Amino acid sequence: MAQWRKGDWKMNADVRATSEHTGAQLRRVAQTIETFLNATTLNDVHTPEDDASQHFARGFLSDMRHLLVMTERIEEKIGALLRRPTFSKEHAERLLYDVYHHVIGCFFYPRHESYSEEGRYAYTGQDAIRFRKKPSRPIRDLTLALSVIFEPLRERLSYYEHEYVHEKRMQGERV
Repeated sequence: MAQWRKGDWKMNADVRATSEHTGAQLRRVAQTIETFLNATTLNDVHTPEDDASQHFARGFLSDMRHLLVMTERIEEKIGALLRRPTFSKEHAERLLYDVYHHVIGCFFYPRHESYSEEGRYAYTGQDAIRFRKKPSRPIRDLTLALSVIFEPLRERLSYYEHEYVHEKRMQGERV
């Protein structure tokens, strides 16, 4: 077995294991968001007399619906890839790239900017998520629960941030 080095993902077994792990994490994310959205109404997550709170909550719920769709779509593709009789490393790497750039990006950079990641806190053990407005407890709990899943996943897939793209471009391919 070849020695594993950061950025050297040539072994099918490594890519397959990463795909399996990523698929399982995306299922956790989808279940968490779906449970939240099925049990939560707009009135549950904002102060009725505060228009800014309602606008914030609407944006947050919209971002979570969008994240759920992106997560389920790519998780289904990973599941189909893993069920095939022959494993395609190239297809798996493309899906892992999509997870990094679309799903993880969708979580850490939501469209309505309800929250953002404060980089100074990312490696201190403190919550790195900072909300634009004071969130309700359910919004805060969901976001922090998702960050516990997404932070290690982002770290595990960091190869797909730049190195994968660079490697493909060096081979003359578009990403």
